[in-house]
Amino acid sequence: MDGHDSPQTPKGSFRKFLEQLSGAGKAIGVLTSGGDAQGMNAAVRAVVRMGIYVGAKVYFIYEGYQGMVDGGSNIVEADWESVSSILQVGGTIIGSARCQDFRTREGRLKAACNLVQLGITSLCVIGGDGSLTGAHIFQTEWSGLLEELARDGKISTEQVQKHGHLNVVGMVGSIDNDFCGTDMTIGTDSALHRIIEVVDAIMTTAQSHQRTFVLEVMGRHCGYLALVSALACGADWVFLPESPPEEGWQENMCVKLSENRARKKRLNIIIVAEGAIDTQNKPITSEQIKELVVTQLGYDTRVTILGHVQRGGTPSAFDRILASRMGVEAVVALLQATPETPACVVSLSGNQAVRLPLMECVQMTQEVQKAMDERRFKDAVQLRGRSFENNLNTYKQLAIKLPDSEIPKSNCNVGVVNVGAPAAGMNAAVRAAVRVGISEGHKMFAVYDGFEGFAKGQIKEIGWGDVGGWTGQGGSILGTKRILPGKYLEDIAAQMRTHGISALLIIGGFEAYLGLLELLAARQKHEEFCVPMVMVPATVSNNVPGSDFSIGADTALNTITDTCDRIKQSASGTKRRVFIIETMGGFCGYLANMGGLAAGADAAYIFEEPFDIRDLQSNVEHLTEKMKTSIQRGLVLRNESCSENYTTDFIYQLYSEEGKGVFDCRKNVLGHMQQGGAPSPFDRNFGTKISARAMQWISSKLRESAGKGKKFLSEDSVCVLGISKRTLLFQPVAELKKETDFEHRIPKEQWWLKLRPLMKILAKYKVSFEVSDASQLEPVQPRGAEEPAAI
Repeated sequence: MDGHDSPQTPKGSFRKFLEQLSGAGKAIGVLTSGGDAQGMNAAVRAVVRMGIYVGAKVYFIYEGYQGMVDGGSNIVEADWESVSSILQVGGTIIGSARCQDFRTREGRLKAACNLVQLGITSLCVIGGDGSLTGAHIFQTEWSGLLEELARDGKISTEQVQKHGHLNVVGMVGSIDNDFCGTDMTIGTDSALHRIIEVVDAIMTTAQSHQRTFVLEVMGRHCGYLALVSALACGADWVFLPESPPEEGWQENMCVKLSENRARKKRLNIIIVAEGAIDTQNKPITSEQIKELVVTQLGYDTRVTILGHVQRGGTPSAFDRILASRMGVEAVVALLQATPETPACVVSLSGNQAVRLPLMECVQMTQEVQKAMDERRFKDAVQLRGRSFENNLNTYKQLAIKLPDSEIPKSNCNVGVVNVGAPAAGMNAAVRAAVRVGISEGHKMFAVYDGFEGFAKGQIKEIGWGDVGGWTGQGGSILGTKRILPGKYLEDIAAQMRTHGISALLIIGGFEAYLGLLELLAARQKHEEFCVPMVMVPATVSNNVPGSDFSIGADTALNTITDTCDRIKQSASGTKRRVFIIETMGGFCGYLANMGGLAAGADAAYIFEEPFDIRDLQSNVEHLTEKMKTSIQRGLVLRNESCSENYTTDFIYQLYSEEGKGVFDCRKNVLGHMQQGGAPSPFDRNFGTKISARAMQWISSKLRESAGKGKKFLSEDSVCVLGISKRTLLFQPVAELKKETDFEHRIPKEQWWLKLRPLMKILAKYKVSFEVSDASQLEPVQPRGAEEPAAI
């Protein structure tokens, strides 16, 4: 596992080794403050383990700032094992409290005194904007506080000199996702999981009784949860603080609800953020809405207020990985800090870990509130960032159908087809494509059963109402096959001619990518293929070139993580047991590697990082050592194709033999459960947005050629739409060929390999670690004119 650089290990000028990052002599305090959020524990675990790893001392500060003020048994040194088994636990094990004392200088004096006595001069604060502002004030006052403490004889002048500077790094833990400068805050994704679980459950009962449900979700000042859950479940109407409904909304909403009922929709879902207001800043409550629906329409209407359910439960895979990445990055930022370094926030932008100046982010967050107070709602939406604005526009386009008379006809027919293995979120992508297509004046055609169905003519026009309720459905409703178009080219071309198909949207995995290449190559022979074609990546394996993520991978990752949690519980109960778990992914190690990070595995064997018998031996020795501690269980993940000879059975037998008398072994092959299940909020949202974007691209291509009757011959009319670092990119499939390893069906470069060392560090292996590119502070967005990538 260690010491071998894989062929894909990133090389680059940013490669700095941890040797340069010594934490010797440093003491780091970690606290969680403000409202709790799922994933805070994963962040605490990462800070503690990374801190210990680089030789620093790490202290838990219990009960947030209150514990810092009270001192004594509230500030305790943490060791490696004190953060064991907390990765899968919601909330925060070190407690959080709202603290009035810390708002006074008196309180901050006490806190400073307590920290200096233990030599803590680096603080890692996990909380919302209030907690981070507090940390900033504390940092600016620090030297003054120490001087005052020295004058009062509470600390010595040597202590003042030795501990004269305080460095602060923040991580945003808040389910509301209300912090500017970061795409996702820790806890948001898990809160969405709770909301979507409830919505899915409510939909079945609403369907039975033809009811209308008004759901109130959290978000006092920020409508992110309401907006994304409305997008992810296809709600009929949504109320947000940032974007109040126009005057006369009561009428409009009732018309919309009755139209939907007239389209044979048996239920209505209305989502309300708890901070929803109208244009006059008066609150709009869920009870008010219920009254309105009952009196105006006479529908059987119920209100469900989700409340603190949204803060609870186990963190999602996304939040665990996010928090682990941020926690490690925070420690690195503290070690690199100089006395001049201002307080910073580590956050996620697109797919990149970045550091941002803390106070600028806080000020921008407060700007949003100010804009709302002053009824400048357009500004409020823009200040929330590109991702929020995009979500809002996409929601409007998909939820509200204009009357046919108002949609200018394009006279174009667009086909949608699913190719490859099923992936959760494919249906959300089809729904978005169909509705965006119709709203832009095209006729939409659904192709059933992949390229094979295409050749046989299994093609039907599909309408706005036909895709209602699809977002929450797993698998592929259109049906999908792995068969490539190569041997059916004649028949497919004939069907394209018969149905007059002027553009094609393909949703699928590696087969879809290969199929697109075959259709491109067939253009010389069949002019029917000289139309715009775009592929949206959807596969659990996440192995499509041209995209960092694909639809379905997040759902599969959550399935793996949930299963590993259960297996770990079983292993803890029996003591001294090691589980070997085989994941899917073909030759792509994404699921095994990220699953290992999210589940706290001891090792993950993947194809991209070759391993030999010596690595297996060192893993067995590592587990033997671990069994001597209080953590008497092991978890090893293995990608299904990581090695043709070191099979799951071989590794199981090797571990069983070598572990005799120390631990026993069990194995588990997860299999096709990774392809099933209801899509996660991330996959619904990602599928919806990326597919809507693909349809807009098709429309713009078709508009360019309208009336000119020109054929699309250039290579840039056949693209893969993917997310790369921070942007959505359309890349010609012909150019992606050179980035593809066709034999193993994976991209030659994969971004997630640089997270390999993270998993090993958190499992106590000695490895080199590539520090983030962003050791400098970045300016805070608003972002430029590039495509917003945040999901």
